[in-house]
Amino acid sequence: MGCGRVGSTLARSLEDRNHTVAVIDSEPDAFRRLGPGFNGEKVTGYGFDQQVLEKAGIKRADAFAAVSSGDNSNIIAARVAREQFGIQQVVARIYDPGRAEVYQRLGITTVATVKWTSDQVLRRLLPAGAEPDFRDPSGAIRVDHVTVPEVWVGHRTIALQAQSGARIAWIDRLGEGMLPDRDTVIQENDLLHLVMREKDASRVFRVIKDGPEEHA
Repeated sequence: MGCGRVGSTLARSLEDRNHTVAVIDSEPDAFRRLGPGFNGEKVTGYGFDQQVLEKAGIKRADAFAAVSSGDNSNIIAARVAREQFGIQQVVARIYDPGRAEVYQRLGITTVATVKWTSDQVLRRLLPAGAEPDFRDPSGAIRVDHVTVPEVWVGHRTIALQAQSGARIAWIDRLGEGMLPDRDTVIQENDLLHLVMREKDASRVFRVIKDGPEEHA
């Protein structure tokens, strides 16, 4: 639901991945954003109207995204899709971060546009470790990406994990992602994606900064 810049881009991206897509918008002119190459359904109406959803094929759908410009419309449409039609994969774009957290706890995946944008800017302004790339809804687990300092180059990833208490989810090396094993050695310019408990973050970043212990 929603054929603005986000909705139209999402619809084309899904179709490019060979998914069948139906787009709902209350303004027929909005469908122009889809371009002439779009082959999916275009349904004029409100995405929280059950008849409109049925016309768009909601009963055959595997997922539903509510990405219109209105928080209330997105919330209502997401709840109708989930509660009335049993769609499990439901995502709603919410501008108000406070409301987004409430609906996240109710089981509706939300994307808080303003908070996401501000968080992205914060991560690039603040020192490493100040703000994570991701924090789970409970606030207990976080994911950070860290450029390895020179003191760790040549040491095995297993040593960094053992000493810091963090886990390396994957490594970006020379533009490619790789999964480390017990024998993986850290190289210069490696970008580590670390999973850690929030309460351990200070110790993790201290260990990374200070370098490996002498006996390691």
